[in-house]
Amino acid sequence: MLKLAVIGAGGRGEISKLAHKPDEGSSLIALCDTREEAFACYTELLGDQVDTYSDYREVLKRDDIDAVIIATPDDLHEEHAIAALQAGKGVYLEKPLAITIEGCDRILQTAKDTGMKLYVGHNMRFFPVMQKMREIIESGRIGEVQAIWCRHFIAYGGDAYFKDWHSERKHTTGLLLQKGAHDIDVIHYLAGSHTVRTVGMGMLSVYDKVEDRRSADEPGDARIDESNWPPLSQTGISPVIDVEDHSMVMMQLASGAQASYMQCHYSPDDVRNYTVIGTKGRIENIGDHSTEEKIAKVRVWESRKGFSEFGDEEIALPAKDGTHGGADPMILDDFVRYMKTGERIGAEPWDARQAVAVGCLASESLRNGNVPKDVPGFGG
Repeated sequence: MLKLAVIGAGGRGEISKLAHKPDEGSSLIALCDTREEAFACYTELLGDQVDTYSDYREVLKRDDIDAVIIATPDDLHEEHAIAALQAGKGVYLEKPLAITIEGCDRILQTAKDTGMKLYVGHNMRFFPVMQKMREIIESGRIGEVQAIWCRHFIAYGGDAYFKDWHSERKHTTGLLLQKGAHDIDVIHYLAGSHTVRTVGMGMLSVYDKVEDRRSADEPGDARIDESNWPPLSQTGISPVIDVEDHSMVMMQLASGAQASYMQCHYSPDDVRNYTVIGTKGRIENIGDHSTEEKIAKVRVWESRKGFSEFGDEEIALPAKDGTHGGADPMILDDFVRYMKTGERIGAEPWDARQAVAVGCLASESLRNGNVPKDVPGFGG
């Protein structure tokens, strides 16, 4: 039986429940969070017998815990992951790996030194849409990838990222890293190559103008509410905002392909749109994951023509059970399999490090005259 604990049980940490499958050999036996109310949602699944903690160090002292799922705020990832690896625990760490390149390298070095298993939660690799796009690319159908463009519209940006710790650089470095790490990793995944040089542009253009701010000692309410519209009518915005609310990055990949990523946190709709152009065609997604109400699709263009909205083929991706279009159950299953067998299909820790590197360097670029930055090697 693989025995698990979660550090940071609230919020995103609730995905740890997906790894609790005693009949299949994995069991969640301990919960840790600084807020006692975070434990309430586990009662139905685990009963009142599960052990709870407010100090992660007490969890790591237990010899009967094989691995931990870490879903704490981003600026705590480095501390918690290194401590867990040094305590002899396998680690599932929510993305981003850390908020600095140096922090990532320290985590990777600790994993190497201890020989413990490290898994980073880049769940977008498990989105059926992204897997289908990768499948088409690998089949050679659109030829050799030359360009990847991603536009990310984030309707809930004001709710989720400008009312709590996400709004400050000291906790995130910036949203081009915190939010963008997902898409930067997917760009690398689709291209089969990592970025070697990057440049960023962006600014804080809307949420700095919102007048209704919470006080510094008042907790942020980051619940998503579609009635919070338009953006300038938001209430309870963080008193400190020093991250950008729209930004863009260009990337030169080692393969020779080039890519761009754009995000906006005050758009009225919410979707990611990827276009991948190869030497024989292109693909594009319509919707990034399916629900019962809306089916995501991948469209393929592989013959020359004028305007063609639907391309030569449209592939619908039916909805799957579970959050994020079924990606969350799949990534937790992959983590458990990795802990047991050493085999995984998800991102390698180096992939996660490279996504952080681009996010950090592009943020540095956009804040310092849009100067291009080269991605350093390990420890560079």
